[in-house]
Amino acid sequence: MKGSIAVIGAGSWGTALAIVLAPRFESVSLWAHETDLVERMASTRINDVFLPGFPIPANVEPTADMAHALHDAEIVLGVMPSRFARGLYQAMLARMSEVARQVISQKFMPRIAVLSGPTFAREVARGEPTALVISSSEPALAASIQLEFSGPAFRLYTNDDPVGVEIGAALKNIIAIGAGICQGLGLGNNTLAALITRGLAEISRLAVALGGNPATLSGLAGLGDLVLTCTGELSRNRSVGVELAKGRTLAEIVGSMQMIAEGVETTSAAVELARKHNVDLPIASQMHAILSGRRSPRDAIRELMERSLKHE
Repeated sequence: MKGSIAVIGAGSWGTALAIVLAPRFESVSLWAHETDLVERMASTRINDVFLPGFPIPANVEPTADMAHALHDAEIVLGVMPSRFARGLYQAMLARMSEVARQVISQKFMPRIAVLSGPTFAREVARGEPTALVISSSEPALAASIQLEFSGPAFRLYTNDDPVGVEIGAALKNIIAIGAGICQGLGLGNNTLAALITRGLAEISRLAVALGGNPATLSGLAGLGDLVLTCTGELSRNRSVGVELAKGRTLAEIVGSMQMIAEGVETTSAAVELARKHNVDLPIASQMHAILSGRRSPRDAIRELMERSLKHE
């Protein structure tokens, strides 16, 4: 059993990671901004807001004190929504690892790895078999974390392409909104298969333009995560798309959600990033038009289908 680890962010995914990693570390600090949530987690050993029904192990210490959470931590896991990353590490066009490096490197020389893959927090917390990717430009760092995190139902693969992993993790949420729209409009499996396939193509284009490896997008952090988020009933981004197709406004949908659907805010950043690098993202562009209220879901699907014919 290793030393201590700090999980910064006690949403569903952060809490699930704390639960699944607890047996492999002597102590786990689980930081949350909300002091009332921390107090309830400490007394009831349940995250009643973001992951109800899953006991928090005894060696996991909920805390709202950042300095305390980080004290003696050998590994720090940043599991906060991307829009809060800069403030917590202390924009949106920067990838999460870039934000961390820019801020932390003012005082330290951080060694950074990226964890991603097809995961729903509730299934991880239940101990269901899960496979992810741990990616770093330092192979030895990725291999070390792979060894420390992997367990009977939590399997990590390594790669050296954090750019591809992060772009796949971010943009899959945008495509998942489109998948939900397809469902909400009553469209079938043909449409969904086409959306996932062409969505993967544009994710890959942007990743390559930023220096990523296209092979990464055919693995767990690309295709695997995309398929799960586009088809799984637990996908928050897919749920947003379903509700948009039903005619609800984005403000109504977001206001009724306890947890953040990352794709809502990632879409405008992705479109801007694609513009800067001259990359064509037709699906993301249509999702941006829908989310900004400039186009209806049905019109967006029609425009995608009526684009000029191309070679695949």
